[in-house]
Amino acid sequence: MAELTRRKLAALFAHSVLAHPLLARSACASAALALTIDRSSAQVAPTAPPQFGYADVVRRARALAATPFDNAPPVLPGPLKNFDFDTWRDIRFRPEKAFLNFPGSLFHLELFHLGHLFLRPVTVNTIRGGIPTPIPYTPDLFDYGHTKLDATLPINLGFAGFRLHFPLNNPAVFDEVIAFLGASYFRFLSRGQRYGLSARGLAVNAGGPGEEFPFFREFWIDTPQPNVAHATIYALLDGAAATGAYRFDLYPGADSAVEVTMTLFPRDSTVKFGLAPLSSMFFIGENDHRYNDDFRRELHDSDGLLINSATGEWIWRPLRNPPSPAVSTFLDHEVHGFGLLQRDRNFDHYQDLDLAYELRPSYFIEPHGSWGDGEIELIELPTSDEASDNIVASFVPKNVPEAGRNYAYRITSSLSFERLSPNGRVVGTYQTAAKALGSAEPIEPGSHRFIVDFAGGDLAFYAQDPRLVEVVPSTSQGKILRSWIVPNPHINGFRATIDLQLDPGQSTDLRAFLRTGTRALTETWTYPWRA
Repeated sequence: MAELTRRKLAALFAHSVLAHPLLARSACASAALALTIDRSSAQVAPTAPPQFGYADVVRRARALAATPFDNAPPVLPGPLKNFDFDTWRDIRFRPEKAFLNFPGSLFHLELFHLGHLFLRPVTVNTIRGGIPTPIPYTPDLFDYGHTKLDATLPINLGFAGFRLHFPLNNPAVFDEVIAFLGASYFRFLSRGQRYGLSARGLAVNAGGPGEEFPFFREFWIDTPQPNVAHATIYALLDGAAATGAYRFDLYPGADSAVEVTMTLFPRDSTVKFGLAPLSSMFFIGENDHRYNDDFRRELHDSDGLLINSATGEWIWRPLRNPPSPAVSTFLDHEVHGFGLLQRDRNFDHYQDLDLAYELRPSYFIEPHGSWGDGEIELIELPTSDEASDNIVASFVPKNVPEAGRNYAYRITSSLSFERLSPNGRVVGTYQTAAKALGSAEPIEPGSHRFIVDFAGGDLAFYAQDPRLVEVVPSTSQGKILRSWIVPNPHINGFRATIDLQLDPGQSTDLRAFLRTGTRALTETWTYPWRA
């Protein structure tokens, strides 16, 4: 190529000299200059193609925010819109068609078919060598089972979502480890877990009549290096209230973790944004028996909200299935962490051989960098069954994020978060009438008894001399009639009892923790109560 260029330049130069004799004087100098320029350009390496990355998704999110939001999903072929759940579930991806399935790869990529509730197509790309390539739809990717599709579907149909498989529980078996399906929902697993609660990219007006559900419009999955247990996923979020760019770095294992980076571009400054939202289900538990006609004594994906506040205090708030929607807020500055946990791991409490509630994950959020002032918001909605998510927890910033604001955090999935809190933990919450069991003594008007079991930390040590431990209760309304603790040898801890008196119709937030001297021995238990 360089030789051809030199010949062209020489021929052009000769033609110019013959046509314009006045240029002959500078012929030698011009020829030398032309050859020098050519040799210099010949030594420059070819320009490498641009490498697709997070900055590209941020640019797309910024550009998308500047355009009007289009909420209308593309019109799908008729059969897809008529699928019920069983029909849609009968369509399964063929494992032998998995993407990223090359020698040494620890991840296999499978896709979800459109249909049933999932009618908004998303584009799924793979990235190889820095170049993104969309995956075209083709029917041979799926086993349709008993489902019959008469119409030919286009290659640009798109998909409902995707999932990654990884040898999570057995080196020779690729288990589903993370899935993105529906709006901005995603779920991931650690070793030995079953799916339960979900994470979301963003919550907007959660729990209210104007709640919006932003959705991931497009995904890019980077091709992982051979034998590397790390996958990177990029996503473009769209919605009436905001757009956003997301990067998810997945690290599967005994305690799987996802590092999340997001950049938001609000379209609406009047809405309530919930960052790092978690959605779960609480139907019945030891502290809430309004529905007690089931042979299973507890039915929940999570049983409490755990908060690590900026002051270093650990707060445990048991979940409820309230008779009407309830919102609890925990004001904080630079929150250190929060999560929805499934602490009760006792199969005997659930007695469900199929659903295995004792194996549901706990998710804990740990922010990176400054998130500023805000509050942890817990939303509890009433439900009459175990089929619907009725719990939402998120961080609500005090001010609407500025366009281009970055947030980063880690979500860890675990069967046990005992490592998080250095002190004792709440392992059970119960309530009953404020009188001795079996006693005929009259109950004081407006009184109610709460029983809280604490275990872990140094409690087993102090159980040898219970006189050194006291319960410290407090209430925002009403009064504490009496409180006391006794050792509980079944949990190597203590049982605290608190009798509260509250006028009918009043509401209060009850709090309690155990201490020795001036040292707190446990996290703080808190519980809302309406007389």
